[in-house]
Formats: sequence, C-alpha cells, structure tokens
Amino acid sequence: MSGITDLSTLLASLEPVLIDGEFVYATVPPEKMHDYLALKPIGLFFEKEGLTLILPREAAEKAELASSMPLRCITMMVHSSLEAVGMTAAMAAALTKEGVSANVVAAYYHDHIFVPAVDAERAVAALKALSAAAG
Repeated sequence: MSGITDLSTLLASLEPVLIDGEFVYATVPPEKMHDYLALKPIGLFFEKEGLTLILPREAAEKAELASSMPLRCITMMVHSSLEAVGMTAAMAAALTKEGVSANVVAAYYHDHIFVPAVDAERAVAALKALSAAAG
C-alpha cells in the first residue's frame, strides 16, 4: 500500500482525530537512547545536537526531563503517500489562519500534527473545515 497522492482526495479525506493525552518533545544524548525507550516515546529523531523524543507528558515529568510545552496530537486518518505534494502546506496554511503553531510528523500511513494543548480543539475545527471545503 503506497497511500493517496492526489491532493484533492487527500484534503477531502483528512478525517482529523484528536488523540487522547498530552505529549511533549524532549532531547537526550543519542548514546543513551536505550535508557529512554522504557518511557514509550511515540517518535524519535536523531539530530547532531541530540536525540529528540516525542513522548507522553507524564513520562517526561516522571523522568524529570526538560521538555516542550504540552502538546496534543491530531492524526489525519487518510492514508497519505510519503510522495504526496501539498498536503502539509494546506494544513499548515489552515492552522496559520487560526494562529496555531504546528509540528507535523509524517509516518508511513498517516500524518500527525502536534499543536499546543490549549489550541487543540480550534486546530481540529480548522482541519475539519479545510477537509469540508475540499470535499
């Protein structure tokens, strides 16, 4: 399965779902990655400055990690292709109009947007409106 590439179809089929819980971004030394896997991060990314973890807020607090503000995750249920063009830009534009910052993570099947927890409901509404306008 390679996912959908047609932008019109993607936008009309976004189906944004707000995932339960709050998440944060934290960074740890890459060589210590195995020490932090028990925290059950939902995302990892290696950078030259360190290993970025996306993990439940409670796990970061329990491990006493310095972290970002609390975020909520919105998952687009459409199976988007990693080769699709324009979907991220369209979602970012819709959230920009609402003044909501967005951190997009693309995985194999779905795109996930992390937004400030205080803006989550507004962000979902904006993404639903974008999808409705495209449908």
